[in-house]
Amino acid sequence: MKQKLLIVDGMALLFRSFYATAIHGRYMINKHGIPTNGVHGLIRHLLAAIKHFSPHYVVCCWDLGAKTYRTELFDQYKANRSEPPQELIPQFDLAKQALNDIQILNIGVPMYEADDCIGTIAEKVKDELEVMILTGDRDLLQLLDKHVHVAILKKGIGNYSIYSKERFIEEYQIQPKQLIDVKALMGDSSDNYPGVKGIGEKTAFKLIVQYQSIEQLLKCIDELTNAQKRKIKEDIEMLKLSRKLAEIDVNVPLEFEISEAKLNLTIEKIEEMKNKYDIGLSTSTFIFLDEAVS
Repeated sequence: MKQKLLIVDGMALLFRSFYATAIHGRYMINKHGIPTNGVHGLIRHLLAAIKHFSPHYVVCCWDLGAKTYRTELFDQYKANRSEPPQELIPQFDLAKQALNDIQILNIGVPMYEADDCIGTIAEKVKDELEVMILTGDRDLLQLLDKHVHVAILKKGIGNYSIYSKERFIEEYQIQPKQLIDVKALMGDSSDNYPGVKGIGEKTAFKLIVQYQSIEQLLKCIDELTNAQKRKIKEDIEMLKLSRKLAEIDVNVPLEFEISEAKLNLTIEKIEEMKNKYDIGLSTSTFIFLDEAVS
């Protein structure tokens, strides 16, 4: 049986954890005057996933700033997003430091997003390992493969909607990589690229189910309704650009040795880390390590 690699979307977990408590003004300020609510939640999610999936290896991927190759392609990419709250900013570094102290490998590459690092690592190891990607971002479903699964976070800690390639195909009637073409047509309001104006999610899926790809759709454009034909022709350049923006790059120039991601987590390491950064983790969140991880 193949060993398991858990790839954690650090950005998704940190933001999710921060806003889950920040909405109530609970920032959990530590003795150093730094808010820890996001880091606290991130580590709880991570420990719950380790308990649930029992991985042999774990790596956490990060964005390294707002500027990426996508913003160079399209300067409005994610331009609709406001600056992170002041209480969150110091937690980016704190999260990486805390994970480093419990020997969880952090990876990020300038000019690329965490998604690209996740995709590249999954692509590198999927023939040797079973890969589970932990995220709240459904864009990562395009990475599903025979040995690559995606666990979408649900409400609460330790609750997941787990996708296999088979489940995705059954649910959406397309292959995972065809999600890229769907996104190119419908756009993404969260990432702030428009796709084809007037083509919504339902129509985008219907067209890709029927024509299989953007390339084939354009070859058969005269078969479309007059309205669809007009919309696509008017936005043809944005359609092509949106596809580039939607596709996760699985060829990021990153250094990754699986041995560096070997899980070597102990209760002692977590106790030292939580005391060092004054993160109020309950012992109940990691007592399972006494039996589960040696």
